[in-house]
Amino acid sequence: MKNGLRHCIAALIAGFIAVGCQTVQTTRGGTVGVERGQMMMVSAEEVEQASSKQYAEVLAEARKNNALNRDPRQVARVRAIASRLISQATAFRPDTGDWEWEVNVLNSDQLNAWCMAGGKMAIYSGLIEQLQLSDDEIAAVMGHEIAHALREHSREQVSKAMATGLGISVAGALLGVGEVGQDLMGMVAKVTFELPNSRLHEVEADRIGVELAARAGYDPRAAVRLWDKMASRASGSPPQWLSTHPAHANRQKDLAEYAARVMPLYEAAKR
Repeated sequence: MKNGLRHCIAALIAGFIAVGCQTVQTTRGGTVGVERGQMMMVSAEEVEQASSKQYAEVLAEARKNNALNRDPRQVARVRAIASRLISQATAFRPDTGDWEWEVNVLNSDQLNAWCMAGGKMAIYSGLIEQLQLSDDEIAAVMGHEIAHALREHSREQVSKAMATGLGISVAGALLGVGEVGQDLMGMVAKVTFELPNSRLHEVEADRIGVELAARAGYDPRAAVRLWDKMASRASGSPPQWLSTHPAHANRQKDLAEYAARVMPLYEAAKR
């Protein structure tokens, strides 16, 4: 009887979760062929709204601490590179032409960068300065982060968290042990700044990132050099941006392979 009850509860939970989920194809495959259906439990609009609010809070805090866009030349350089990458995002998602993109530089020693849902981006000055990044390497960083936004990885992470929470809530209701609440804005902040992306997400962002760079006229092979630099900083306490990414040797091999695939796009863009 107990096993039968457990199976019934599990089936009910699965049913509730399935009702709330939808499988979406967020991007076109591109030359790199990233094609995977993603299960989502929350709308893109809701995540974008929460991201926009969270981004405004981050900028307000940075402005308060005199850490927002302190070097005009550096900001101009970053925004020029980002603009070229953004113009190529429509190859994967035509709707990104309507996104309200924002690009800022935060003054911080952290080796970090990110792009929230809807195109809200930041790169940290420490990443550029400590690693002495070339334009091609900045393009590799930003292309990777833009790819996360195109693939809506934060929405996917939030959906998985919600699915887990829903399962707990339904089980709790059935067994009389309470419910679990959700705070979408807090969840967006958590997946952006605290929780690591899965290795699958990182591989997808790597591959789409090199194609974005190539289409924008930046050498996609710079991604390999970038990760060499990042790995060299990983002795002792690894940089936040590198903490849960794929093993260095595997990543280098994959990046080199996919950079080679998109070299014709880079050569065409340079012409």
